[in-house]
Amino acid sequence: MAASPDWLWVPVVLVAALAQTVRNTAQRSLTSELGTLPATLVRFLYGLPFAVVYLAALYLLLPAARVLPQFSASYVGWIALGALFQILATAALLRAMEERNFAVAVTLAKTEVLQVALFAAVFLHELPTPLALVAMVLSTLGVVTLSLPGRGQWLSLSAWLSPSALYGLAGGACFAIATVCFRGGALALDAASPWVSGAWGVLLAQSLQSVGLGAWVAWRSPQGLAPLWRAWRVSLLTGAMGATASIAWFTAYALQSVGQVRTLGMIEVVFSYFVSRRILSEQLLWQEKTGMLMVVAGLVLICWF
Repeated sequence: MAASPDWLWVPVVLVAALAQTVRNTAQRSLTSELGTLPATLVRFLYGLPFAVVYLAALYLLLPAARVLPQFSASYVGWIALGALFQILATAALLRAMEERNFAVAVTLAKTEVLQVALFAAVFLHELPTPLALVAMVLSTLGVVTLSLPGRGQWLSLSAWLSPSALYGLAGGACFAIATVCFRGGALALDAASPWVSGAWGVLLAQSLQSVGLGAWVAWRSPQGLAPLWRAWRVSLLTGAMGATASIAWFTAYALQSVGQVRTLGMIEVVFSYFVSRRILSEQLLWQEKTGMLMVVAGLVLICWF
């Protein structure tokens, strides 16, 4: 792979996190209208045309893209496994949103970064440096502080053992495994450019996800895929932002280790809070301010490193 500036992964991750914030907002409105799995399918099915256009644009504008990468069974296996776990992760998180203890679910889902570090060490032999590990732990504690529910709820053992909490933890684990698989795919492909690696990774993953999950939804749903076409306006926005986020994530995985990428990706939480507070014109509580400062401190540390 051609050499890229050491800092390039930082703006790429920022673009991914911002696009994902928009996508999550749009996708959340589809869950109540379409159901969990159809709403999960939307991000892949409607995002696929954008992935095709992006790859075609690379072939026209980037000379390095005109040389096809050397695809291998290892590469396809990594991407296919990541695609499967990404479906499971998205479905688990959307299912958690429907449960009562959503705040607890979000808290547990945000342990994804630490789980990424664990799985990356086991499967990719990518060990975080002590400084990077400190940044991961600090950012995770900040997100947990932000996500903690009210006093009465988070002291309740039943809340932490509820189906919502288990969905959140499972979603975080599946996202972590998917991330590690996509990084493994990027390493196996060894494309001439990280942009090419990201484009092919998203195209292959979303093709598999669209076909596999699309067939399941068409078979299991009484109305088939018809509701997805009726909700095309919101679905189109979801797909466009989902494809943008996925392309940026996959490109970042080709540039940097997954632990650092996902740690900086936590800035999505900061984006979400600022958007929410701006719309609702609410003041941050001391708990939220403390959590935000911890997250930002971790992000500054990972970027400085």
